[in-house]
Amino acid sequence: MEKYFDIIIVGAGPAGSVSALKLASAGLRVVLLERGTHPGSKNIFGGLLHNTPVLNEIFPDFWEKAPLERHVYKKTLAFVTQDSSVNMTFETENFEKTPYNGYTVMRPIFDKWLADEAAKAGATLICNCTADNLIRENGRIAGVTVKGREGEIRGNLVIAADGVLSFLAEKAGLRHTIDPAHMGLGVKLLLGMSREEINERFGLVKDEGADYALLGITEGLRGGGFLYTNEESISIGLVVHLSSLKESGKTPYDVLNHALHQPQIKKLVKGARPLEYSAHLVPEGGIKGIPKVYTDGMMVIGDAAGLCYTNGINLEGINLAMTSGAIAADCAIEAVKAKDYSARMLSNYKTRLDSSFVMKDMQTFKNAAGMMHIDRLFEIYPELLSNIFEKIYRVEGIPRDKMLKLIRKEIGRKVKMTELLSDGIKIGRALL
Repeated sequence: MEKYFDIIIVGAGPAGSVSALKLASAGLRVVLLERGTHPGSKNIFGGLLHNTPVLNEIFPDFWEKAPLERHVYKKTLAFVTQDSSVNMTFETENFEKTPYNGYTVMRPIFDKWLADEAAKAGATLICNCTADNLIRENGRIAGVTVKGREGEIRGNLVIAADGVLSFLAEKAGLRHTIDPAHMGLGVKLLLGMSREEINERFGLVKDEGADYALLGITEGLRGGGFLYTNEESISIGLVVHLSSLKESGKTPYDVLNHALHQPQIKKLVKGARPLEYSAHLVPEGGIKGIPKVYTDGMMVIGDAAGLCYTNGINLEGINLAMTSGAIAADCAIEAVKAKDYSARMLSNYKTRLDSSFVMKDMQTFKNAAGMMHIDRLFEIYPELLSNIFEKIYRVEGIPRDKMLKLIRKEIGRKVKMTELLSDGIKIGRALL
């Protein structure tokens, strides 16, 4: 195997593969290292891929080429309690037009396809390969050592796409040890169900898909749930704050199993066959969790750069990751042309990242991470909302209160007004 490349990319997730594809298409010698048996084998993903511009740039009409499951037609935000749910569902015919707004995908299949496209463009893909250290030469990073294999792989630049824990970013001195307060744990169960059953149960036709964001499903733990419909399966899972899970003493499986027995959820997944269970860490520090993303001879992209956020309604990650990979590739091409791999040259990556929608969105929702630490958001408020709607719709043959009086009465039973105002301000700052 060739031991010297223009660019070494560590991690064949969407960020790394997009970067490798762009670089190889530009005629550069690129190696893409993946520690799994194949790209996607170690990934967890609820299943939602947005129509990010980078995909259209690299693959015109990519929805006709990529291994997609369904296009997302129906979006639902559900506030869930032990025995009820209040659902806000949005449907629009605008989501029926190509390019579709979003898609459900299977990560092992999608990631492999994307990495294979990079290989077709000329990138060298090596699986079962763990880069465990950095090589420094003349004051800059100039390669990686490979665990379990003899020798080293050297190059002009290293692009770290090695996931949320990114040992390479840590070894490069770009960040300190991961803070559990900035981490979430995602757990997912894949359930098999026929295409016909999915369409009937979720009110879909043809290849339409449904996307559920679930709040109140985590037994009071800070976090939320998701449910996506694939072609012949359902992805259902939770993302909970690591520190909250640790304090509870509960296991991820116990929390997910409890969610599956919630009556409304149970009806949606009834009769489905368990196919796969997986868990993975998710960056949840928001903009405060982003490390320095460049140094002499190296750039950091995707989850390794902490490029992920949730605002309670949207969980964004894969589109941010792929865009960061494309931006890093453009900067790497310029660095190779200039034969300049210094931090000064690579600072262009951070400049372009800041001017892209990636960092602008991270900045817009910079307060969302703090909002997601409001404990009442995950149990008290879903219960409050459920109680209000039950009082509105229940017929008991007794005089009804006016709506405002009913709401005030229910609020008074669940939360202090000062707490409600404080939480409202935090939520407003995060979303408005």
